[in-house]
Amino acid sequence: MDKKLVIIPTYNEKENIEAIIRKVFSLDGEFHVLVIDDGSPDGTAGIVKGLQAEFPERLHLIERSGKLGLGTAYLTGFRWALDHGYDYIFEMDADFSHNPDDLTRLYLACTDGGADLAVGSRYCNGVSVVDWPMSRIIMSYFASAYVRGILRLKVFDTTAGFVCYSRRVLETMDLDGVRMKGYGFQIEMKYTAYRLGFRVKEVPIIFVNRQKGTSKMSSGIFGEAFWGVIRLRFRKFKRVEG
Repeated sequence: MDKKLVIIPTYNEKENIEAIIRKVFSLDGEFHVLVIDDGSPDGTAGIVKGLQAEFPERLHLIERSGKLGLGTAYLTGFRWALDHGYDYIFEMDADFSHNPDDLTRLYLACTDGGADLAVGSRYCNGVSVVDWPMSRIIMSYFASAYVRGILRLKVFDTTAGFVCYSRRVLETMDLDGVRMKGYGFQIEMKYTAYRLGFRVKEVPIIFVNRQKGTSKMSSGIFGEAFWGVIRLRFRKFKRVEG
């Protein structure tokens, strides 16, 4: 059976973290979870440690000191996953905006659908977002349109954070060369995979705005993504040889 790891970055997610972990572990397919907590003062990491006694082989935790950025959290998780022999590595939010049931659909898009990278997409079948203000939907939708126009990347949801990578994709990427740390990181990873010749497939999902906890979005992440996309257009990409 393939080894599957779901990476969940956290900062102040005590309202959600236990429920999301238990939901993932209730799925068929023996998913494992790696929580990467950036020093949450609300005790998120302590909740995870308590659950590790119940799920000692499947639940893992990396604690970092302070908010170091979404991109660096995932890169830390990717390296850990490769070192521990996982075949498929997933990105997922802790707040149930991504439905854990869709993890199986992303996995099957790779194993049965021929994808190297499967994206849980809000926009490949129109707009599938629940409880977001219209202003945020418009900003997100047209941000992806901007990325497609600049990079000629045939992905409708370029900023999506619900993703399944095959091991081969992450092994081939120069993870040390990834530059964007906020939500621009999501764009950079998809574009890098595309430029390296991997097949990217979108899987339609319904994205639901968080019901508990506080959003970590900020205006700075949009500025990074805007200018970072232009720089990506002119970057050279290299394959890492195993």
